[in-house]
Amino acid sequence: MSARSKARKRALDILYAAELRGQDPVVELDAAIAADEGPTNPYTADLVRGVAAHRERIDELLTSYSQAWTLDRMPVIDRNALRIGAFELLYADDVPAAVAVSEAVALVRNLSTDESPAFVNGVLGSMLRDRNSLTP
Repeated sequence: MSARSKARKRALDILYAAELRGQDPVVELDAAIAADEGPTNPYTADLVRGVAAHRERIDELLTSYSQAWTLDRMPVIDRNALRIGAFELLYADDVPAAVAVSEAVALVRNLSTDESPAFVNGVLGSMLRDRNSLTP
């Protein structure tokens, strides 16, 4: 597993934990760093902070592209993997679009439902198709 793949997994862990605790993900990240349990790869922090900074727009797009699935109806893992994928797709210039999609699919493949990889691929694939009109 590449260093960035591990960073994405750790970012997913932090976003997931923050959501379950009803806490701001940046607060969760900072607490993990302060407790010396934080990410060793700075890309994890970049992802968590980036998702938090753009969450309103990301969630708006995910709601629009998920076709009849509200964010609340999605499994927590899927929702946060989609947030990471959407952030990378729209805001991370150094991540190829295909990598953003495939890495998000890989995250849910091992951690969520059997249907999750196809769902995540479909949502992010549709966003990728319209990417030029979605970018800030």
